[in-house]
Amino acid sequence: MDVALFIPCFIDACFPQVGVATLELLERLGCSVSYPMKQTCCGQPMANSGCHKDAEATERLFVRNFAEYDVIVGPSASCVHHIRHHLDHLEQTDEVQHVRQNTFELVEFLHDVLKVEAFPWASFPHRIGLHNSCSSLRGLREASMTEIDEPFFSKPKALLEKVAGIEFVMPQRPDECCGFGGTFSVTEAPVSVKMGQDKVTDHHTAGAEYIVSADMSCLMHQQGCAKRMGLDIGFLHIAQVLNGVSEQERAHARG
Repeated sequence: MDVALFIPCFIDACFPQVGVATLELLERLGCSVSYPMKQTCCGQPMANSGCHKDAEATERLFVRNFAEYDVIVGPSASCVHHIRHHLDHLEQTDEVQHVRQNTFELVEFLHDVLKVEAFPWASFPHRIGLHNSCSSLRGLREASMTEIDEPFFSKPKALLEKVAGIEFVMPQRPDECCGFGGTFSVTEAPVSVKMGQDKVTDHHTAGAEYIVSADMSCLMHQQGCAKRMGLDIGFLHIAQVLNGVSEQERAHARG
């Protein structure tokens, strides 16, 4: 399958190893991957702050960069959620609608589109706590929500269960927000930090050696909280685990 790779700006700048893992994983699974070189921010940070007019330039550039591709895949639920659900203020041209309808977050692409059954190259013999971001839960519906009476399902857990050696541990409040919230972590820093501390403490108490998520932005926030609290816990994007984590990456993830 031909896909275009969308790498969010903060991953490109701060966590390039996640972009590399995503590319390698898609290629391992038989995808022919293109990377539009002029891509930049999708506009989410400005839009989250209510500055939709300021976000329009980057949103239009995003559409222009990806309009020619049939499938767009990105390793960030919050960014994909923005593209799919928050471009209503743009004129809904054929290009805009095409991009919105054909942009997928990595987990849902692997689970729903490729329907991957095995990751034979991957092994991760560690206890992990799975963090589902608010965008992945309530925006993209990648897992069931505890506040709703519905049958349990989890697309990221279903994928990770196919990796040899993984043991899942469950925090007491699995769906609670970690407090990042994009610009919320800047404008409401004390509240954001306390929520992040509560989240990593919950995972650490449950016995997690690593916290794994499809949203590196949440992990960035939680990693900062954990380092300041002196907690011995690692943080990895799900793409890294599914692609096979080297010993060097495991050490780096534990900071």
